[in-house]
Amino acid sequence: MNRPDRTGFVPNRAAEHEPFFLTGDTEADSLLETDRLALLVGMVLDQQVPIEWAFAAPAKLRARLGEHWGVREIAAMAPDDLLEVFVAKPALHRYPAAMAKRIHALCQALAEGYDADVEALWRDADAASFVRRVRRLPGFGEEKTRIFLALLAKKFAVRPAGWEQACAPFGDDQPRTAADIHDPASLAAVRAWKKAMRAQGRSKSD
Repeated sequence: MNRPDRTGFVPNRAAEHEPFFLTGDTEADSLLETDRLALLVGMVLDQQVPIEWAFAAPAKLRARLGEHWGVREIAAMAPDDLLEVFVAKPALHRYPAAMAKRIHALCQALAEGYDADVEALWRDADAASFVRRVRRLPGFGEEKTRIFLALLAKKFAVRPAGWEQACAPFGDDQPRTAADIHDPASLAAVRAWKKAMRAQGRSKSD
């Protein structure tokens, strides 16, 4: 039986032996499974790049930052120093400068508003409160907030009251986003679905 850690963050997997899968990179996936900041950073970076590229980036960022990895540590960095880390080849994103600025602002908001505790975004919160909190963070619009809630619900059993309605349509079984990836086949299905939507001029929420 999966049991929550002291902060209540527990993978919602069918079997304990089933590995956590989002990118196909074991190190990156392990970090996303256990590190709340890494998961949040991956969500921010999941824009205009392939899903696996976005969510593999937090592990690369942590490796580059070393002892400076963490909410308070990143928030305390000079913006130009973080920029250098993002743009160093290979760059961590298609738009490394913009994303470096966004991640710096994200960590500052978490440090100042939530005492550097990422899980405070959803701990003791209903879905409406969660949405309000996350929408105020740099890098999160309406759709990304709903996708993040769906990801937490599907992968980690973080299901605040009213989550189904708050994250709709991303709480359904259609493979649309990172919330629906659990193996190579589902990653391919999400990629194919996005390609089909683009061909039709439709968005992920259609």
